[in-house]
Amino acid sequence: MTRLSVLRHACRGLRVPPSQPTRSGAPVFGSAKRCPSLGLAGNRAMFRGASTTPTSASSMVNKYSKEQEGAEIGYEKCVSDVLERTRESLVALQRDDPALHPVLAIIQSGEDDGLLEVNRKMAGKIGLNVAQICLTKDCTEDETVDELSKLNEDPRVRGVYLHLAPPLLTGRVISTLAPEKDVDGVADLNMGRLVRGDLSEGFVPAEAMAVMKVLESHGVSSEGQTVVLVGGDGAVKVALRCLMERRGVVTLNGHKSSESLQKQVKKADAVVLLGAGPSEVPPTWLKPGAAVIRCESALTSDDHDAERTSQNGLAHLTAAYRMQNVVLGSCRWLQEQQYQDWSLRPLKLQPLNPVPSDIQISRAQTPKSVQQLAQEIGLLPGELEPYGRNKAKVRLSLLERLQAQPDGNLVLVAGITPTPLGEGKSTVTIGLVQALSAHLKLNSFACLRQPSQGPTFGVKGGAAGGGYAQVIPMEEFNLHLTGDIHAITAANNLVAAAIDARMLHEATQSDKALYNRLVPSVNGVRRFSPIQISRLRRLGLSATEPASLTAEEVRSFVRLDLDPSKLTWQRVVDTNDRFLRKITVGQASTEKGHSRETGFDIAVASEIMAILALADGLGDMRVRLARMVVGTSRSGQPITAEDLGVSGALAVLMKDAIKPTLMQTLEGTPVFVHAGPFANIAHGNSSVLADKLALKLVGRDGFVEKQGERSTPWSCVARFPCHRGAPGPGDGPALGFTTRERINTGAGPAISPPPTSPPLVINSPERCASHRAVTRDACRSGAKDARIPQPKMAPRPRGAVLIRGAPPERAPNRTLRLVHVNAVAQTQAGLGPFGLPSPRLAFSTPPNL
Repeated sequence: MTRLSVLRHACRGLRVPPSQPTRSGAPVFGSAKRCPSLGLAGNRAMFRGASTTPTSASSMVNKYSKEQEGAEIGYEKCVSDVLERTRESLVALQRDDPALHPVLAIIQSGEDDGLLEVNRKMAGKIGLNVAQICLTKDCTEDETVDELSKLNEDPRVRGVYLHLAPPLLTGRVISTLAPEKDVDGVADLNMGRLVRGDLSEGFVPAEAMAVMKVLESHGVSSEGQTVVLVGGDGAVKVALRCLMERRGVVTLNGHKSSESLQKQVKKADAVVLLGAGPSEVPPTWLKPGAAVIRCESALTSDDHDAERTSQNGLAHLTAAYRMQNVVLGSCRWLQEQQYQDWSLRPLKLQPLNPVPSDIQISRAQTPKSVQQLAQEIGLLPGELEPYGRNKAKVRLSLLERLQAQPDGNLVLVAGITPTPLGEGKSTVTIGLVQALSAHLKLNSFACLRQPSQGPTFGVKGGAAGGGYAQVIPMEEFNLHLTGDIHAITAANNLVAAAIDARMLHEATQSDKALYNRLVPSVNGVRRFSPIQISRLRRLGLSATEPASLTAEEVRSFVRLDLDPSKLTWQRVVDTNDRFLRKITVGQASTEKGHSRETGFDIAVASEIMAILALADGLGDMRVRLARMVVGTSRSGQPITAEDLGVSGALAVLMKDAIKPTLMQTLEGTPVFVHAGPFANIAHGNSSVLADKLALKLVGRDGFVEKQGERSTPWSCVARFPCHRGAPGPGDGPALGFTTRERINTGAGPAISPPPTSPPLVINSPERCASHRAVTRDACRSGAKDARIPQPKMAPRPRGAVLIRGAPPERAPNRTLRLVHVNAVAQTQAGLGPFGLPSPRLAFSTPPNL
């Protein structure tokens, strides 16, 4: 039995009133605010953690005292039945998740310990915890909302009970309460579900369920019987009318000022007093054998009150049903934590002829909201950090939630030889994903690099794909996105600034002055920071107290002695600014003549970008950042970012950049955009983390299409070992190449943008035949040492797909034939042109492969 099946089986033990549709002609009632009466005591704001030591959920339910035996209505057995079912359900949940310890939080105005004792007693019998939050009598609405917001975000709290005075129980307070934690069913969403008859997600008010249970035990639950509801107003009354009318019970609304109240009561099989006093319904009005149920929120304090037994009995039964709702909410929460099947609703394309430009195609399509997309692919609201309407960061907690979920299949879409204009790997990747998800109905995720502003504003253009296979909105994708590259720029330049500042201070200050700067006295106390202790350990020093270092040890600690001629770290900017390639810094008079030559790289060529793409978590990234070598000392020792003391600051700057960004294609299929190191200085692929998240989300039979970069051998070697060590069953690359790439592999003409680009022709039939033969042999399974002039072609792993390009004049139909890696399905997806200045290409499966 799967874990999800176990959770569903556990929930079946919790009885919820049937949710049949309302009978024809039955009126629909609106919800109103529930206003319980409270006896306020005290005026101090306090939090009382009333958590009981969770009693064993397998222990027997204790019976009530002898004084309660013989009460007019037998509450004891009703309470025992509810607690026993709830306890069994909780045992089943805790068997599957031993760390589950649900908490019921009670927010009340004043200190009503009686209410706490009743709920704590019921909770202790089944193994729940209760926390009581007491607000002052004069607390404001904002304070109440703040407390509710904290409870909504607390994963330990699985139920919240509002026991507030009428002035505090406002519409804003009720709407703030999360519906999935509203165990008393007073939120508008839960009331709407109840009125509509949909109880699969909402909650029925605990007091209403208690009254229905008592009526059922008294025999008042069948069609044609009559119940009069006297007084009161709000959620409980609306819930009672809905539940009774679904069972065919006639409900009459009685008012104490109504002249017909006596006639209604005399015909009723039961009378429910909602906050009404005993004088409003004299005993002489009651029909012989009729049941009278009194519902009052506040507990009486007179131990000798004749009505206390009945009243407290209903209070205990209400508390028992409240605990049942807490366990039911915990069960639903655990179900949400499991892998959810996709419910992807693709967006429809309306291809035009002639095909418009890429930007026109992008703007003509209205993307779905990122929250809707996240819900369709099984992401929880708490795992999403929206950046506007069309993109969002995805939290890494998803990996922990789905750690038991098997990975899907990883497919690498790669090329053979790079050209200045790009050869369509992004477009092939996106077209493949759209075909698999929108047309074949297979879970499929695209993982792309974040484009740099350098190529975007250069001859190559953006990296969103082209035609009817692109990521939208194009402008957001190609420009700032969520600011990851800006964070990398800031982190990289922080290291550069720290290098120059450290060299200046070491050249102009004594060892003692440097030591006082690095280890300052704060309130008369000097301590080493964790980063400084790490440096001491690398130096072979075991000291922990700053005063214990000798003069020689202080010197080795404070002086990095960087060699300016052997610095390997430069500043970066995400723009093609050729005049910054070599500059001189330190020209100001404040730098005291300590100038040197340095330069700027493009931001995506920073080592921090490469680390971002390879890290598998914030801690791993912190360690990798600390190990970055920025230069060497005059004695030849490597100097790292940890030696500079900036590794922690770098991790803080990158704490949001480590989360992948969720976007969508033109057909509404999901895309992760994360990282984008250049392939001429690094591995040239998007992040490992984005791949891991996507592999969990697509499920065992899904596909993650990964855009590779530059030459096929480097892409394949760089990506697959990061995930499995070698391509697993069903995994493999999809090789995409064009005639222009094959020409550029040998001694073809130079590639330049139109209109000066020479015709794409092959100089000789011999070269054409040679390239085709070598490519075919290299892509066959098991091929060894297949070579072309430059670079070496990688053997095709089992199940790989080859996608060949052809000049537009030879393929006017512009179709992309897609064969997914297990060859279980094929489709054709119409594609528009690539974004200019790339030529218009068409793709088809190559023959004889």
